[in-house]
Amino acid sequence: MEYLYDKQVEPGELIEVADGVLWLTMPLPFELDHINLYLIRGEGGWVVVDTGIGTSTTKALWEHIFKKLDGPIVGVIVTHLHPDHIGLAGWIADTFNVPFYMSQTEYFTARAFAAGRNGATVDRDVQYYQRAGLDEVMIAKLTSGDGKGYSSVVSPLPISYTRLKQGMVLSLGDNEWNVMIGRGHSPEHACLYNKKKNILISGDHILPIITPNIGAYSTEPDANTLDDYLDTLPQFKALPNDTTVLPAHKLPFIGLHERVDSLMAHHHDHLEALQIACERSQTVVELLPVMFKRKLSSRNMVFAVAECLSHLNYLHSKGIVSRTLNSEGVFEFKASEAKRLS
Repeated sequence: MEYLYDKQVEPGELIEVADGVLWLTMPLPFELDHINLYLIRGEGGWVVVDTGIGTSTTKALWEHIFKKLDGPIVGVIVTHLHPDHIGLAGWIADTFNVPFYMSQTEYFTARAFAAGRNGATVDRDVQYYQRAGLDEVMIAKLTSGDGKGYSSVVSPLPISYTRLKQGMVLSLGDNEWNVMIGRGHSPEHACLYNKKKNILISGDHILPIITPNIGAYSTEPDANTLDDYLDTLPQFKALPNDTTVLPAHKLPFIGLHERVDSLMAHHHDHLEALQIACERSQTVVELLPVMFKRKLSSRNMVFAVAECLSHLNYLHSKGIVSRTLNSEGVFEFKASEAKRLS
């Protein structure tokens, strides 16, 4: 893999990575402290691809960026529903009164998350963490709050949108962008490929250096998201290996095929390690050290449990591990003697 730049572009600055394609970053208040965003030249102005988290800091940086551009914003595309991608999408789209593009599942899931619990109890969230084997103190910490965390960092979404679908061609100005849908990190993540420029805007689906979180969360605890991810990764090897990949985090790079292969191998390594660890019955919490070698904060625990469970759900779906509910209401996973990973 070859990285095209030595460091991230500074917030508030723009780098033209190709004719009519601009790269910018916004800060994030997390361990992963930045997100890459892109501007594509469209008809009469610029189309935003992802927006950063919905904070006053990000909004001020966008207002600074708007003044630098040689034309107005003429569209907003969101790759997927996570707050660092969709945070200010509604604000930008409605401020400029421009088309808002998103895949269907992502759009309506974002609308649902923004609405919060609407009076529903947290009992199912509590059960999810109990079945993973977390203690009561940690469960209470992870399930406290009013359920409005998403809407606190995501501006109200436009009440209409243009649907992105697998295989569709999005005409933006003089350029055509092919929509490629990836699943697993989120339900229906949209990536954009421009054949003429040989550029792939990969969002979170394909990242360098780090791996996208593939989780089974409390909203769908039995989800086989890892199977979705491994199923939708190989299609990107049909693109040229020298494609310029513009990811949502870390640096733009060349070496798409190698990165797809390494991501596939990464997850298969985890699956093999979990299968070995499950030679005796194990809970999700007991299996976390198999996948994560560092100490986990409470925030990281949410992602770690979901990621571990997604791998176990994959193994369970293939009959490679069994899952039973013990007398304490905790899932235990045990490797099958008859079936192994191929």
